[in-house]
Amino acid sequence: MNDPIVIVGAGLGGVRLAENLRNGEYSGDVVLIGQESHPPYDRPPLSKSVVTGADERVDLKPAEFYAEQNIDLRTDTRVVAVDPDGHTVTVEHDGQRSDVAFGTLVLATGLAARKFPGVADDVTGVHVVRTIDDALALRAAAGSATHAAVIGAGFIGCEVAASLHELDVPVTLIEPTPTPLATAIGEQVGQMVTRMHTGAGIDLRTGSGVDEIMVGDDGAVSGVVLSGGERVDADLVVVGIGGYPDLDYLEGSGIELAPRESGGGIACNGVGRTSAADVYALGDAANWTDAHGDHRRVEHWNHVVDHAAIVAAHLLGHTIAHQGVPYFWSDQFGLKIQMLGAPHPDDEVHVADEDGLKFLAYYSRDGILTGVIGAGRAGKVMKTRRFLQTPTPVSAVLEG
Repeated sequence: MNDPIVIVGAGLGGVRLAENLRNGEYSGDVVLIGQESHPPYDRPPLSKSVVTGADERVDLKPAEFYAEQNIDLRTDTRVVAVDPDGHTVTVEHDGQRSDVAFGTLVLATGLAARKFPGVADDVTGVHVVRTIDDALALRAAAGSATHAAVIGAGFIGCEVAASLHELDVPVTLIEPTPTPLATAIGEQVGQMVTRMHTGAGIDLRTGSGVDEIMVGDDGAVSGVVLSGGERVDADLVVVGIGGYPDLDYLEGSGIELAPRESGGGIACNGVGRTSAADVYALGDAANWTDAHGDHRRVEHWNHVVDHAAIVAAHLLGHTIAHQGVPYFWSDQFGLKIQMLGAPHPDDEVHVADEDGLKFLAYYSRDGILTGVIGAGRAGKVMKTRRFLQTPTPVSAVLEG
């Protein structure tokens, strides 16, 4: 480990890494570089409590934390180039460029929101939700909106639809697959999420994409055209079609990127080391080699926390394993949807409990438990964790 450690990306991964280094008694310089002007904040609440107005700030740490821990936090600073051989990153702040030297570099730059193709940035009424400024802008727009169209019923799209519904904005939620969240949790469980949305009054259009976002002569959005030709009028459109690692700043660096078929991102080994000496990557933009030798990029909150712990331990001269069973959650219509494990969407599904709104279901492959998902069933979901730590027949869980 070489001093200083420079961390590019002041989100969850960057902050947790810096904190873990200090907790591990690393006393060298730590520089944390963030592109946004805000202090580091948590992203999961953006599409939920920030959009609805329940939260104004979702800072990851109190303002005094960085000074107390001797972490050099540099906000409103964009990294535009990396020179691994020269051990420098080029940054831009207030229109001026300069070089920052590093001994060890960690790239934790996360994702950028994918925009709808062909729509100019200055069109009024079209939103994404990736930053806190995005969430605040959407909340402000919702105050005068008469109808919203949400494109994409993944986690962000479903959460935004629920949040806008809470703000009394009529919502049409549009998804090309047969159910919401089908690619993540499968169609059978997706049908349960469908009932959650339609029961709340969401106009859900599955099996349909969006061909066009319509813009009026005044430069404001007026609606969307579905793939079948139907027009849905809307003065507010939210694009929730995923994110991508924005890695333009690595052009010319020689740092290897992972192929698209394995998820893209920055290619890493099992502790986050990239192809360049003294350069590591973690979080949503990092494509790690797992314990089975497979390469994958995962976009879940707990995965980022896991990465930060592993990289910090490695830099401090320790070795730790991945911290536990994969986990994610989503809050919709007052219910917490939670999943443990890493099931495939086409795994066999065993519905153990379902009352029309709350539900609990287990996944299996070749008779072995691969995951559990529940809505409003937190206790039962979490009790399944121990069964997912070692190969367990699904029958043992169902009979228990």
